[in-house]
Amino acid sequence: MFTPKIPPPDTAPTPGMSLVQPLTGITHAPACTCHHTSAAAQAPVPAAPVSRPAVQLTPGSLLVAAAGGTAMVLIIGTVLVSMLLATAITAASVAICAVVLRSLLNRPNNC
Repeated sequence: MFTPKIPPPDTAPTPGMSLVQPLTGITHAPACTCHHTSAAAQAPVPAAPVSRPAVQLTPGSLLVAAAGGTAMVLIIGTVLVSMLLATAITAASVAICAVVLRSLLNRPNNC
């Protein structure tokens, strides 16, 4: 069920073989009376160049980035330490409960 379904080697396409055949520009029969313009007569529309502004770090933005990184490290560190502390407190309380229960169960006559 979770194994990949790979075609057998004799039917797998080779890297040089194209799966999509290019169009020839003829979409109708030669006797068509639809008055279409051919693909060669249509002028291709040039794509608009994508211009992205370069990222410029000024001393102020660098200081803000450093302060944000420091704040993130402190927040994540605080959360992780608090989770570790909660685990330690829980383990200590379970150990104390186990000692109390053991002492109660070992001496039933001393109630």
